[in-house]
Amino acid sequence: MGGTDFKKEIAAYRARRGRFDVVDVPELRYLMVDGHGDPNSGAFAEAAEALYPLAYRLKFASRRALGRDYVVMPLEGLWWADDMDAFTAARDKSRWDWTLMIMVPDWIGEDMVAEAVAQAAARPGPPRRLREVRLGSLAEGRCVQTLHVGPYDAEAATLARMHHEVVPGHGFRMTGRHHEIYLSDARRVAPDRLRTILRQPVAEAQPAT
Repeated sequence: MGGTDFKKEIAAYRARRGRFDVVDVPELRYLMVDGHGDPNSGAFAEAAEALYPLAYRLKFASRRALGRDYVVMPLEGLWWADDMDAFTAARDKSRWDWTLMIMVPDWIGEDMVAEAVAQAAARPGPPRRLREVRLGSLAEGRCVQTLHVGPYDAEAATLARMHHEVVPGHGFRMTGRHHEIYLSDARRVAPDRLRTILRQPVAEAQPAT
């Protein structure tokens, strides 16, 4: 699959294992679908199954109609809970809320997305959550991020360090939602080799009063 590879064009799609980097993430556009609960559930799989056909249809439509080809981006997820320790100390997946996403170029418009949804819906056995997918923007700005290599369930220690040591150590406070970028395909890569960018939006800490 040829065309522009935004993982190489956008610096925020690069991270280093064992290093926590401060990056400025530009406003980006995504195909998005929302959910709640354990990512091992059927709802999570159905969300991913709704995103991928649209992402590839939009790539081919862009190449055909606009002459602009690009590499389909990896799956990403925003994660949050009322108590963020649900991701670190407790790992209570039943309390997690999430938005699954795939980034698309800024020249992809609502009309192209609507047409892609209609085409996918017309095929036999369309994804169940297809019509829940929306086109949205995300402006994260200043973030702290690192590369995690290994199983998703082994992220807790890295996230605890990020939340409780790195972020305050840089004079920041956490804002926005925990963000993961899945650089590996979990269906094809062994758990100990999975590569995931862990990102946390931040802002300057409030001065003590």
